[in-house]
Amino acid sequence: MRIPQQRIAETVAGELRDRILAGAERLPTQDQLVAEFGVSYPSVREALRILETEGLVTVRRGSVGGAEVHRPDESSAAYHLGLALQGAAVSLGDLAEGLQLLEPMCAAEVARRPDRLRTAVPALSRNVDACAEVVADGAAFTRIAREFHDLMVEFTPNATVRHVVGSLVALWSAQEQMWADAVVKRGEYPSPARARGAVRTHRRMVEVIAAGDAVAAERIARKHLAATQAVLLDRFTDDVVRAARHAKPHLRRSC
Repeated sequence: MRIPQQRIAETVAGELRDRILAGAERLPTQDQLVAEFGVSYPSVREALRILETEGLVTVRRGSVGGAEVHRPDESSAAYHLGLALQGAAVSLGDLAEGLQLLEPMCAAEVARRPDRLRTAVPALSRNVDACAEVVADGAAFTRIAREFHDLMVEFTPNATVRHVVGSLVALWSAQEQMWADAVVKRGEYPSPARARGAVRTHRRMVEVIAAGDAVAAERIARKHLAATQAVLLDRFTDDVVRAARHAKPHLRRSC
């Protein structure tokens, strides 16, 4: 019985997917794949198309064509999560509530790290210093301030929590950056004084994390998160979450 081309393509795609997830930085050429798997060119092209729709490769056409490999990260996870939330008509308010439950827990876990003074605290402090320098630039301030939240999650010891909460944080950061770009253009971005208040809160969070005070870190993080979210939610609470391909990947890859 002849095996349908789609099933052959899915089998090839499955093998190549496993290679990518195992760390492969490049894939063989189409000629090499045809020879390796003993399948037709259409089956190989369909397999690459499957991987391309999953965001794992970008297929370049032409004389210098080939498949560029993309390891999945929080950015791609955030995008696909955003698609699911957008498809379910989940509101920004609902996303905000979810983050208020989960992100402060990460701050507490960072404060419990025995190596926090060597790892988390220096990186968080550098971010706060950078943020303080751009309080008058709304779009840049939002981007750097959101990186503080990215870092907080990235220094969370548990890998599962990092990936799950990191995807939510990346998705929210994309929503907030879109909001910031829009209000800056309209001249409606909050005042530098408000931005300086956020910087002070971030510094305070770094202080309690450095002191190993997990309870205070979680409390301050939850209060601060609710306050910063309120600026966006004041106008867009009921708006549906929008999937964003530019949801920002995190800044680190190991803990």
